[in-house]
Amino acid sequence: MPGARGAAMIGTLRVAAVSIILVALTLILWPVQVIAIARGWSLARILPVLWHRIACRVAGLRVRIVGQPCSDHPLLIAANHQSWSDIMVLGRVMPLSFIAKSEVEGWPAFGLLAKLQRTVFVERGARHRTGHQAGAIARRLGEGDAMVLFAEGTTSDGNEVLPFKTALFGAAQAALVSSHTAQVRVQPVAIAYTHANGVPLGRRFRPLVAWPGDVALGPHLLGVLKEGAIDVEISFGEPIVFAADSNRKHVARAAEESVRTMLAASLCGHNLPAKQAAVVSRREPTLAPRHDAVDIGG
Repeated sequence: MPGARGAAMIGTLRVAAVSIILVALTLILWPVQVIAIARGWSLARILPVLWHRIACRVAGLRVRIVGQPCSDHPLLIAANHQSWSDIMVLGRVMPLSFIAKSEVEGWPAFGLLAKLQRTVFVERGARHRTGHQAGAIARRLGEGDAMVLFAEGTTSDGNEVLPFKTALFGAAQAALVSSHTAQVRVQPVAIAYTHANGVPLGRRFRPLVAWPGDVALGPHLLGVLKEGAIDVEISFGEPIVFAADSNRKHVARAAEESVRTMLAASLCGHNLPAKQAAVVSRREPTLAPRHDAVDIGG
């Protein structure tokens, strides 16, 4: 059998196996999670972690963690965003709930999984609803849920960090009131996809995993699953204290800079000082991974 044809068949079989396992896992855990959410059991926070750990393993997402997740609550995580897989790799680390755009709620499969994760859905462009949406997030923070804000407001190509949107950082401010606490922790987190099948991803091939712009979800999802082994590094930065006198824009800028520095370090393999890494990450060499039968939509 020709090499390319054989690789394509292996990729197809891999996608089928992953799909069968994840559908079966979801059907088993779904009713338990629905009951746990309805009754307010702590199990509702734990089951998604189990799902994501199994999902990452069968999908070939190999996660390395740098730093420590903050143990103090209320906790708002401010992360960069590159792909649908960000949720899987973050969700396997600790109990988390996500803040997602309202359109996700209606997506097939992904919408259901987001609801089971107890996601807060927001209308990104509705400025008149920002206060209400921040209040909804603040209530969850006050209840002890660690909430993940993909602060860029969209997905990048994985090579850089886009400017953070500051509006929903107001949730930390609102949480100070709703939870009657003196401080909220805002922890910067950088997600970096570094290798495919052991080969470093350069600037050109990082969109193999990143899902930017108008790339179709279906082909991208299949392309990632066919690869078989994707290495991702998650870096937890120093938590930023958000107090009553804090400025949300200043906190957002500090979190953005921390994420940018950590991403650059991850993409350079931690081999250069942070400032040099930030420069090199903009012009790193292109190193192509094995790319058999992969369609990333252009």
